[in-house]
Amino acid sequence: MLLFLIDLLEPMIRGLGVFGYITLRAVMATLTALAIGLLMGPWVIRRLTDLRIGQAVRQDGPQTHLIKAGTPTMGGALILLSIGVTTLLWSDLSNRFIWVVLLITLGLGAVGWVDDYRKVVYQDPKGLPGRWKYLWQSVIGLLAAFVLAFSVSANSNAQAWELFMTWIQNGTTLVLPPQADLIVPFFKSVAYPLGVWGFVVLSYFVIVGSSNAVNLTDGLDGLAIMPTVLIAAALGIFAYVAGNAVFSKYLLLPFIPGAGELTVFCAALVGAGLAFLWFNAYPATVFMGDVGALALGGALGAVAIVVRQEIVFFVMGGVFVAETLSVMLQVGYFKYTKRRFGQGRRILRMAPLHHHFEESGWKETQVVVRFWIITMMLVLAGLATLKIR
Repeated sequence: MLLFLIDLLEPMIRGLGVFGYITLRAVMATLTALAIGLLMGPWVIRRLTDLRIGQAVRQDGPQTHLIKAGTPTMGGALILLSIGVTTLLWSDLSNRFIWVVLLITLGLGAVGWVDDYRKVVYQDPKGLPGRWKYLWQSVIGLLAAFVLAFSVSANSNAQAWELFMTWIQNGTTLVLPPQADLIVPFFKSVAYPLGVWGFVVLSYFVIVGSSNAVNLTDGLDGLAIMPTVLIAAALGIFAYVAGNAVFSKYLLLPFIPGAGELTVFCAALVGAGLAFLWFNAYPATVFMGDVGALALGGALGAVAIVVRQEIVFFVMGGVFVAETLSVMLQVGYFKYTKRRFGQGRRILRMAPLHHHFEESGWKETQVVVRFWIITMMLVLAGLATLKIR
């Protein structure tokens, strides 16, 4: 929006052209989202408190968490507000990737909002039944995957539509250009062509998987939001490189025309996340809720797909991956042993993984900060793939 106004006023006001640079708009997006979050935060928390939108704590969780019952939740709405307003203000609204990623974020946020609403109204910690939540996540994930398959493969909106029509006319068979291949990090020229269906399947699992992974991680004060901020910042760098013909060629990464604009989106996510952390740090005065966790996870996954760094995203999000695997292993082993021995057994003291460490004697703040440190190291390892190839 502001970019359109700047283009109109630039002939009359000297110096406005500097705002056309993605780097400056990214900085402004971070500051804008941070300001919106910090200014609106107290009002949002008061409103949530007045409406009695409090957290329902699971009875089978750590006993130390019982004191958190009633803490305002659905604070992720504040994050989405900051990201949405900031992105609309500072990004190029003609960019196809901005709209795709923003709609994925808001769509998954809507699913999370329904889940949180059911938890609040019915005081049910389970919220929206898992099959319905997964259904709507799958619908959004599949639609997004198809759109991204052709958007990433094209140089413009018109060309993306032409590719889609060609795919339909050829009986849903189409060879995508090399820029849509799956890239293996740390190697100069190792990439695997996916085709449309392969791209869609991979993208679906990345979006839905990352959405659920962040949601599972969001169990302690500040645990999920800081890794999200760190990964978003790193993906913003990848987006800037992928959208720059010179840098992408030098660093041997695929050139994705238009991907650089996602740097502004990632910057907005960083600012909004830091503002939310101000209120979510221990002891939290507001929780993110599914409205924030599902949306942020999907947003990170979508950006990783656009910049063709799904494997690097898997590495940088190692904490999210470990949390998800801990739940899968715990549930799977419990069901297996119950079927075989008549009594379920557990691998961990409690799942997800952060609860296991709490039950092992770690304080909540220790778990959170140590997981932050691990994420920071993994993000640096991911960034190293830019040069080590």
